Order: sequence, then structure tokens, then C-alpha cells
Amino acid sequence: MPVTIQLKVAMLIAAAFVIGIGGLLFSTGRDDEPATGDSSKTANGAPDPRLVRPDSHVLGERGTSDVVLVEFLDFECEACRAAYPIVEELREEYAGEVTFVTRYYPLPGHFNSTRAARAVESAARQGKYEQMYQRMFETQSAWGEQQKPMDALFRKYAAELGLDMKRFDADYSSKDVADRVQRDVDDGTELGVQGTPTFYLDGELFEPAAAEDFNTALDAALGK
Repeated sequence: MPVTIQLKVAMLIAAAFVIGIGGLLFSTGRDDEPATGDSSKTANGAPDPRLVRPDSHVLGERGTSDVVLVEFLDFECEACRAAYPIVEELREEYAGEVTFVTRYYPLPGHFNSTRAARAVESAARQGKYEQMYQRMFETQSAWGEQQKPMDALFRKYAAELGLDMKRFDADYSSKDVADRVQRDVDDGTELGVQGTPTFYLDGELFEPAAAEDFNTALDAALGK
């Protein structure tokens, strides 16, 4: 990575990551233990199907390799916000090679995290998943840690993205969207996810201790 990117990532890592017992803990916004367990692969060595479902959201285009990085995230989690630009840089660096998958995992201690996930999923149903995903992290300081519903603000974001607001409103309050978010949560819980962000690389729990660990692991997975 360029020096400026390395510096930025190093600063973010210093603010977001600490080494803890059993692996990586995120120092901002994470009060829970990381996922536990030996791996998320089936008995025959294939990735656990609960990691990536047919309707799981892919950031950008799928990579041409079989390498997949999965992140269980909470839009109100400060550590997820710190990891967000790191993932964005990785997406640029490994575009066309690695598939980046995101899964909803709103934590119960965050007042608006489930609402944010519903807003993002509602936008996804109009082809604007990535735009709303980015908007949530880029504006987290405006709505995160607020102990009151931020539905109106999320609706404003939807309007700014040019969404059909009648459809957005219907989706946002629908059981179908709520169930879609909960399915991600259920998968994560069954896999052992207890905090965010939690990463899996090629079906294995991935616990980076520094920014360069992402590159090292991805390069190894790609056979570089």
C-alpha cells in the first residue's frame, strides 16, 4: 500500500485494535468477546453455509478467485466504523480477486443499530445497498450512541440516495426486512459471533492484530 494509506491504516488500527486473550478484541465499541471455536467449516472441509447465504450482500463485484472475506458488522459499532476505511482500501487493492461479504449483526446494546440495518436492507431492495452501507458509517457520529429513534434521519438518507420513498417506508417497517436482518444475526450467533466486527476468511475465523495482517492473510489465500 502507498505510504499515506499505510499511515492512515496504522493510526486506525492503533485506535481500534488491542490484543486480548483468545485473539483480537476491538477497543472501541466492542464490549463482548470475539467469536470462539476451531473453524467454521463443515466435516468435509467446505465453508459453513451459514457464513455466506445466497442473499448475503457482496460489496462491489465478486472476485474471480475463491477467496472470500466475511464481516459480521454493526453500523453503530465504533470499531466497525474504524475498520470501515481499512476494508475499503482492501477492496481497492484486491478488486477483481477477493469477494467481500457483509452480514448484519446489530448488537442489543446499540439503540439504533437494528434500525440502521433495516434502513440499509431497505435500500438494498432498490439496488442501493453499498451506497447506504457507506452512508451509515460515514455519518455514524451524527446518529450513533443516540438514545432515541433516528428513523427520520435514516429516511432522509434514503431520500438523498434517490430511493422510491413509498417503497422504502414499506420495506423499512416490514416483517420481511426485519426477518432478513435477524437471519444474519441468527447465523452469526450459531457460528459463535459475540461482538463486532468479526471476520472470517475462507471459512476460518480471522483475528487480525494489525492492518498488515489483512494483506498477509489475503496474499497467502491468493497464493501470492
